[in-house]
Amino acid sequence: MTKSIPLSVLDQSPIRSGSTAFDALQETVELARLSEDLGYHRFWVAEHHASDALAGCSPEVLLGRLGAEPSTIRLGSGGVMLPHYSPYKVAENFKLLQTLYPGRMDLGVGRAPGTDPFTAAAIRYGSRVGPEHFPNMVADLQALLNDTDPHTQGMENARAFPKVDIPPDMWMLGSSEDSAMLAGLSGLPYNFAYFINPNIGSDIFKQYRQRFKPGPNWEQPHCALTVFAIAADTEEEAVRLSKSRDLWFIRLLRGNPGPFPSVAEAEEYPFSEGELAAIEENRGKRAVGTAQQVKEKLLELADHFKVDEIMLVTITHDPQARRRSYELISSIWNQ
Repeated sequence: MTKSIPLSVLDQSPIRSGSTAFDALQETVELARLSEDLGYHRFWVAEHHASDALAGCSPEVLLGRLGAEPSTIRLGSGGVMLPHYSPYKVAENFKLLQTLYPGRMDLGVGRAPGTDPFTAAAIRYGSRVGPEHFPNMVADLQALLNDTDPHTQGMENARAFPKVDIPPDMWMLGSSEDSAMLAGLSGLPYNFAYFINPNIGSDIFKQYRQRFKPGPNWEQPHCALTVFAIAADTEEEAVRLSKSRDLWFIRLLRGNPGPFPSVAEAEEYPFSEGELAAIEENRGKRAVGTAQQVKEKLLELADHFKVDEIMLVTITHDPQARRRSYELISSIWNQ
């Protein structure tokens, strides 16, 4: 990998049309192995609920499985949707993972629900603690990871076990200025979801750095950009593979994405003029092409946003094409 800009993987465990959640999770395990072999820096898994498109609903459980496979790559959550949960329990889970796999765990947290309002209510099961409490939850989680007093009244003497010599690296995830500001004020590294919100200006990272206050684990600001990417042997093949995501993107806008469609499904779909315009606008904000073209796009984004790391999201209907994409990008990233 390029020494100055580490390259990592975010896997959402996509469920392909004609396949099952079991298949998706097995493909995640295989991709984690491959990512380590190819020299990627981190391998993160996502959290989504009530989804027939994305199988990963519990990053902690999946990380427990992944830790037993690769032996050196950093593993993490991208991320835990913290407003759903007790910071104490999240701290316990990730300290346990860090104990099982010392020095390898990243804990990415986000504020988004990752699901619909009804499912979010079911996850919280009557709890009135919601996203408005997120800043306090972040502060309490940092304290519990570092064996210091939480800020919330009544929790002052709480300590999360097992104790670890080095706590998991906690990251703030987001796709808005609010998350960037909170990351800076909390002294956390920040990973921006460019694949979700590619319309953000580069000043978001400038504001993050300006507001950064050293925290218990990070003395300097540190940021990453997560980008959707597909590489293939030819640009034409990469664009063809990306048609699956074009259709899935339109279905997502309609609120019913469903399993990840095949290229054939996408080519047969009767897109409206408005849908084609939305797809065309979206295409310019991702890295799709040959390995060299993808590398150039990623480096362009890294320079524009002045980030320290790049993380890739790659989804294709053909799992071999997805593996091939990561292979091609890693093979040229060092050159």
